[in-house]
This record gives sequence, C-alpha cells and structure tokens, in this order.
Amino acid sequence: MEHPLEKFTHCPACGSTLWTEHNWKSKHCEACGFTFYSNPSAATAAFIVRNGQLLVARRGKEPARGTQDLPGGFCDHGETAEEGMAREILEETGLQASRMSYLFSLPNIYEYAGMRIHTLDLFFRVDVDDTAEPRAADDAASLEWVALGDVRPEAFGLDSVRRAVGIFLRGGI
Repeated sequence: MEHPLEKFTHCPACGSTLWTEHNWKSKHCEACGFTFYSNPSAATAAFIVRNGQLLVARRGKEPARGTQDLPGGFCDHGETAEEGMAREILEETGLQASRMSYLFSLPNIYEYAGMRIHTLDLFFRVDVDDTAEPRAADDAASLEWVALGDVRPEAFGLDSVRRAVGIFLRGGI
C-alpha cells in the first residue's frame, strides 16, 4: 500500500527535500526535525428515513460519480461532527436537520485528485421536517426517496457508505 504522504516530497515546515518516511503514517524532516502525521479526516453521512424510505443522493462529482450516496461530507475546521452533518445536509438537500443521533463510524480511503485520503466516516440517523421537500445541490446531482426494501448496498459507490448501508439495513446498529 502506498504511504499516505507519498506525494508530499518537501517538508511543509522548512521546504527541505530531506523529508523521509518516519513510520506507516508519518514523515520526518532531517533538516529541521519536524514530523508530520497523516491522521484521518472526519467525514459524515446521514441516514434520513421518512415513511419507510431512505433519502438517497446520486453523486455529482468524483470519486464514484453517478453512483448512489448518502448526504454528507467532510467536517470543516472548528466544527463538531454534528455541526458538519447539519451543514452538509443543508448544502446538499436544502433540508434542516431537526434531530440527529450518532450511530457508528467506519474507516475509509477517499480517492481525490490522485491521492488516497484516509477518512473516519461518522454515520448519523437524522430527522428532518416531514413536510419539507429535498432539492439536490452542491455535490448531489439528484435525490430520491427509496423504499428501505429496495435499497441495495452495492449501488453505493464509496466503500464505507456501501458497508454502512448494509449495516443499517441489517439493523446492526
């Protein structure tokens, strides 16, 4: 497996090329002594269920463009996971989260711009207003309500989301 910092060839602190693999998740600079650790980025995904149907997005961007997904995305600096979840739902669906419950997390590798970004994906059960209608925006090309019995984990393009949907459908939470 490629080192998570393989594409980083210079020390971010001093710019030196004396930047070598320190261990399986870090690089160390022999010139200035700085060690950088590649820890996972936090990301969120929402199980929004209404009347026995799951709100499913169609990915509008790579990776896995055109496949099914759950509303969600990366947390921003200074945000809690809950704040990031609420913001991503609003950005992608136009819906306001009225209540959310943390379910579980899964590690993932997110392919982006030729890089492998390690993430820790946090999955939530989210309630929204029963009368509000979602509208696709931001990363979501489209949205649809899918009966829980018709949801197929293999249709979801991101590995962690595919695994999470399987766990959710089996009631393993």
